[in-house]
Amino acid sequence: MIATDARAFRALLPEGGRLLALDVGTKTIGTALCDAGWSFASPAHLVRRGKFTADKATLVTLSQQQHVRGWIIGLPLNLDGSESPRSQSTRAFARNCRDTGLPILLWDERWSTVAAERALIEQDFSRAQRAERIDNHAAAHILQAAIDALVAAG
Repeated sequence: MIATDARAFRALLPEGGRLLALDVGTKTIGTALCDAGWSFASPAHLVRRGKFTADKATLVTLSQQQHVRGWIIGLPLNLDGSESPRSQSTRAFARNCRDTGLPILLWDERWSTVAAERALIEQDFSRAQRAERIDNHAAAHILQAAIDALVAAG
């Protein structure tokens, strides 16, 4: 099941449990995990994109290893809230992941990369270090916003 709001997604989840956020790009998939109590999000593994089947298998394995109960996938919208070709690609990615059996929440990811970039600059990472970490940190930003909304939907 694919949800687009926190309340509907929360209804699909068993109580508690870890969540995995995905920042799906054309070359990489940034990931982040939260604790079982939905308090904080942390950057996780960077998945280098290959064939979809292999990418999905990597994400499913990570989900099984980390006891993940649901996925939150960043939805790249335009600044005015309209959809873009990347939005459609992300929706297709989510549809193709429905067979994992995990509930999926599509979450507005506007400004997540900007926020992640600022945080990495404040931590004094070099440009090369930021490039390697940006997708995972953007996923963590997406996940933190989503878990805050899930807790509020309570």
